[in-house]
Amino acid sequence: MLTTESSSNYNDLEKMSVQDILSSINQEDKTVPNAVEKSLPQIEALVSQIVPRMQKGGRIFYIGAGTSGRLGVVDASECPPTFGVPFDLVVGIIAGGDTAIRKAVENAEDDWNQAWLDLEPYQPNKNDTLIGIAASGRTPYVIGGLNEAQKAGLLTGCVVCNNGSPVAKAAEFPVEVVVGPEFLTGSTRMKSGTAQKLVLNMISTAVMIRLGKVKGNKMIDMQLTNEKLVNRAQQMIIDELNVGPEEAEKLLNQYGSVRGAIESVQK
Repeated sequence: MLTTESSSNYNDLEKMSVQDILSSINQEDKTVPNAVEKSLPQIEALVSQIVPRMQKGGRIFYIGAGTSGRLGVVDASECPPTFGVPFDLVVGIIAGGDTAIRKAVENAEDDWNQAWLDLEPYQPNKNDTLIGIAASGRTPYVIGGLNEAQKAGLLTGCVVCNNGSPVAKAAEFPVEVVVGPEFLTGSTRMKSGTAQKLVLNMISTAVMIRLGKVKGNKMIDMQLTNEKLVNRAQQMIIDELNVGPEEAEKLLNQYGSVRGAIESVQK
């Protein structure tokens, strides 16, 4: 039996008080970071392979179904505002298309061929990376996509929550985070989803740092899409250049980004 499908450590959930339910979920959730920690060497190996490819113009594609697919879409969609990169540099693709982000699409994950068909409009090439996300590690949509990607010369990785899964075997650089039974048996949107989110955060953030999208600990290329972010950008300039608020606002207006403002003074 797959670890993700094994029986919960708890029983008679319907008889629990709300306090007991929440406390028990919290106890299970506390185990997730420890499981991720054990996978750090695998994550490092994958990131180390991604960076030089992206320095040559490569992209990252995430593919997955259900919760796993949605998590890929979330991570990809947050890269442009956070790091100021083009919207098509990190791309999340979910089985069933964008409709499946909000509503399950029946049998979409069972199609072995569809993932590569979904990728073809992007004209994937050998500098690109395909990361399959599947808690169970057995999703046909993901396995098929990884197999075709390897044939086409793409770098392949995955994030799964079982050891020795078909998805991991289809990827050159698998990341296997075994979190154990879910509080609600088989509900991989819980601990498995949390683990996948943590790993995707690590992958995208580490890659972007290595690509020079961060200075010190600041998101100097972030998009200034609302007042909160404009204020944050001005504070970054104040901290980095030791100038007053008025000067920071002037520099930001003049150069349009934290990076531009800082480099105009420091060059």
